[in-house]
Parts: sequence; C-alpha cells; structure tokens
Amino acid sequence: MNYISTRGDTTRRKFCDILLEGLAPDGGLYLPEQYPQVDSATLAAWRDVHASQGYAGLAFEILSLYIDDIPSADLKAICAKTYTSAVFGTEAIVPLKKLREGFFLEALSNGPTLAFKDMAMQLLGNLFEYELARRGQQLNILGATSGDTGSAAEYAMRGKKGIRVFMLSPHGRMSAFQQAQMFSLQDENIHNIAIEGVFDDCQDIVKAVSNDLAFKRHYNIGTVNSINWARLLAQVVYYFAGYFQATTSNDERVSFAVPSGNFGNVCAGHVARMMGLPIQQLVVATNENDVLDEFFRTGVYRVRAAADTHETSSPSMDISKASNFERFVFDLLGRDGPRVKMLFTDSLANAGSFDLSSDPAFQKARERYGFVSGKSIHADRLTTIRQVFEQHGVMVDTHTADGVKVALEHETPGVPMIVLETALPIKFAETIVEALGREPDRPSKFEGIEALPRRVQVMAADSGAVQRLIAENC
Repeated sequence: MNYISTRGDTTRRKFCDILLEGLAPDGGLYLPEQYPQVDSATLAAWRDVHASQGYAGLAFEILSLYIDDIPSADLKAICAKTYTSAVFGTEAIVPLKKLREGFFLEALSNGPTLAFKDMAMQLLGNLFEYELARRGQQLNILGATSGDTGSAAEYAMRGKKGIRVFMLSPHGRMSAFQQAQMFSLQDENIHNIAIEGVFDDCQDIVKAVSNDLAFKRHYNIGTVNSINWARLLAQVVYYFAGYFQATTSNDERVSFAVPSGNFGNVCAGHVARMMGLPIQQLVVATNENDVLDEFFRTGVYRVRAAADTHETSSPSMDISKASNFERFVFDLLGRDGPRVKMLFTDSLANAGSFDLSSDPAFQKARERYGFVSGKSIHADRLTTIRQVFEQHGVMVDTHTADGVKVALEHETPGVPMIVLETALPIKFAETIVEALGREPDRPSKFEGIEALPRRVQVMAADSGAVQRLIAENC
C-alpha cells in the first residue's frame, strides 16, 4: 500500500514514512492510492473476528490492509496492547447504547481522557514509540486542539521515549475541565501553549510550521491532528465495530450521525463506506459554526474569519476551517490533485471560499457518497440533552446532543441510526447543569482536577514564536 498527496504530488510513500511526517511536502494530505475493497466474504469473516477476538482483532484486520511495512506479528501486538479493557473500561471497547429500536449511541468515550479522540490517539502513541525505536529517532509532535485532541494526545504520549509534544489551544476557549486535563500535566515532554485567538489560528500555525520544510526536517516535526492519516485510519475501525453490533447480517445497511468540526471523524466513515461497509447515510452534524452544513446544502465551502467563529457550548466543534475536508473533496473531484490544490490554496486565499454547486460531481455527492447534514444551536442542545435524559435515562454531552438532534432529522425507516458519542458529559458540566439542573457524574480519578497546579504558556498567534519555543526545548 502506497500513499499520495491530495494536491498532486504522486511520490509514493509507505505508511511508516507518512506516520511520522503529517502533511505532504506540497501541503496536501495523504491518502492511499486506492481504498482496499471489502467483499461480502471478508465482511463476514471480520464479523466473526469481532465476535471471537474483539475490537483489537478487528483493528488488526483493517489496519493490515493499509500497513505493510510493519511485520504482522508486531502490528497485532500493537493493536492488542492498545485496545484493552484496562485502558477503555470495557471488553467491548465501543459498546452500543440502544436508546430505542433502530437508534443507538456508539460509546467512544471510555478512554483515559473521556473523549472519542482516545480511540485513535492511544494507537498513535504506540505506533510512534514503535517506529521511533526501530529507527533510533526522536519526534517533536506539534498539534492544535479545540478541546479533546490535546488531552488525548498528551495522555497517549506522556512518558513515551523519544517524543515531545507541543500542543496549541485557543486561550480561554475550552471548558474548565478540558483546560485542567491538559494544563495539569507536569511531564517534562509535554508543552502546553495557549494561543491568543481561536482554534483556526492554532491550526494555521501547525500548518505554517509543517510547511517550513527545512525547520520540519531539522526538528523532526510530526503531527497528531487528524491531518495525520494514521489517526484517521484508526477511527475507521469503530465504524465496522458499530455496524457489526447494530446488525445481524451483512445484507443490512446502517447510517451514522457524526458531530463534526474538523471533518476527521466523519471522514473516517467516508473511508469505511468507500471500502464497502454498507453505510446508507453519513450525517454531518455541526453547531453554530456551520461551514460543513453549508457546503453539503449548497456546494459552497466558505471559511470564516476568527472574528466570525462563534464560541459555543459544544466548543470542540468551534471550527471554521475543516482540515480533513480536503480529503473528501479529493475523492469527490475524481482525485484531481492540481484542481484540489487550486481550490485549497488560490481560491481560499483570494476569495475565502470555493463553489462546487454547479459541478456534476457535487450534484451526485449525496447519492454517491451518502452525505447529508444539519445544524444544532445552543437551544437545540439543551432540549436534546433533556429529552434523551428524560426519555432514556442517558446523559449525553453537548456535542453528542448535536449529533442526536441532526440524526433525528435524517432517519430512514428500517435503517438503524448510530450516533457517535463524542465525550462524557463531565467535560461540559456547565451546560449539563443548565439543561438538567444537576452536575454530571465525575470519574473519581478526576476529582479536584481544576484545582491542580498548571503548566501552560500563553502566546500570541505567531508561528515564528512557536518555532522559537520548539527550538529552545529540543
């Protein structure tokens, strides 16, 4: 399996090379040359593997199709080490919660930081450590977070040999719990940087540093954001696991509803569908920052300036530049790398948008790729949290509530709907109290976390300053 860039660089690269690299040299994102096709016999075999060997066994089967430069025995051991009940709190790893007939939540928030990002980040940490040891190298991870990616990355990488983490977050824009999770870590290889701006400013800095190829190579800069293909690949696994739990035969189809900001989570669903997983619809649920909903409704992709990015009660989705969206556009436009490069450089730089509404490819997007979308605002969030709790006795966080609200608008009779749970409610306690009048349950290991000493540096939105900080700490 070889990988190419979405922006036209057809240099073939192996998995372990792009694992450590992040962005392609031309600024594009990596995708496999082709998606492996899963036929009915393979799907049946994987259903049996999931039943007999669990989530780790299923992960190995799927990852093996994309990774051929790690020996099978080693890859199997990495999967077994990653997906354990000790780490994720349950043998099922991602159990389904049935709210009613044909409507499920897929629990992705049982990991160390109580958010779905743990599903991929725990694997990424083990892959990084394995490959760096094999090469005798070190890696400086530069990431941006709007809430959950940062803590998931830091908890996965803390204490790992040969790895330093420099994590950017928007100053004052994460929940108190999210900030405490990250900033309370005292590990010497973890560096928290609070950027005076919004998440998109953080993301722009990561891309700017990654595009400085001389700096990137000198300091061995890698990424853990969902621009890293390995992380997105790990997320493909839970779509198959959810499907096998919601169905009894491979003749059935399901739909997935995914709270979406940076498009990484739902892009993994797109990959699973392209492989042959019987997905009817991929429901993109946005909050007030509705860049993605606008595109799937109109064909216009229009990024927002920092001043126009709303601060909401589902803050991990307060994103107006969806980095992973480029991967889908690459597929949508027949893998036309030069055209994708033009759209994501020239068009966005000059006009702040591009319009595919008249393109025949967009007009067939729903039929061919299954994407539909919708938007949820704060009042919807409160209503949904109340309704799910009152009707089903289940407490959901704000992002999952966005997913449930939009999922209900796109149900198809006879097709199970699976909403991907985003985080546990404790991470957004203030809104839960507003909706339900009570505090959400807090795992005992996180008691008093907000009062712990903090290790964080506040900086202006300046990529040069971030580069200097990295250099000083290497």
